[in-house]
Amino acid sequence: KSVIKTKWIFKNKKDESSLVIRNRARLVAVGYSQQEGIDYNETFSPVARIKAIRLFLAYAAHKDFTVFQMDVKTAFLNGILKEEVYVGQPLSFVSKKYPDHVYALDKVWFETSTSSMANPNEHHVSAVKRIFRYLKGTINLGLWYPKDSGFDLTAYSDADHAGCHLDRKSTLGSVQFVGDKLVCWSSKKQNYVSISTAESEYVAVSGCCAQVLWMRTQLTDYGFFYDKVPIYCDSKSAIAISCNPVHHTRTKHIDV
Repeated sequence: KSVIKTKWIFKNKKDESSLVIRNRARLVAVGYSQQEGIDYNETFSPVARIKAIRLFLAYAAHKDFTVFQMDVKTAFLNGILKEEVYVGQPLSFVSKKYPDHVYALDKVWFETSTSSMANPNEHHVSAVKRIFRYLKGTINLGLWYPKDSGFDLTAYSDADHAGCHLDRKSTLGSVQFVGDKLVCWSSKKQNYVSISTAESEYVAVSGCCAQVLWMRTQLTDYGFFYDKVPIYCDSKSAIAISCNPVHHTRTKHIDV
């Protein structure tokens, strides 16, 4: 096992007026010096995707289940280390009696935070009132998962053409419904420039299809099997290319 070095991180904490109110120091481990297979084996953390959580809530609403939620406070930070991890003595705190000794960590290293200072003023009151106005105006907005709707998987995709004026890249978007329940949605700029509207729409349908395949796999665990999933697109050219990907002058460079 190699000894991990430590490093001091200094930071100035500022208030809403950008005035320094506290000087903070944090001792961190230089973790990037660890080697995979020697100092650690697995770094995977089983964190649920928000899309999978919405899919579960839609299923619970469809079956009229009661959902309970729980959380373990700082479970990741207080986890017990399975590997042997050693860190060197921090700078300016080296023991004079044992300068060659190192520290052995038994828990994940985390920062011990103190209670935040409470000093409300007019700016804080104004911010709280603004939050209340926002909540009052959007109280009826949100995701509604009705119980009595179906559970058919449906998807919609759309895209513009050269919508970004800086690099002329197109923006794609897609939504996926389970019955009347909106579960997944996405909107992002494409990675390359499309030379036609049909090409940008075809790329959008491809990304939507990938999301639908993931959802269909997830719904299989819930006991739902879909042989055909309708994906709606407002471009006849993109639909024709999807059904029969022929190569001609305008589409011979497309490889999705």
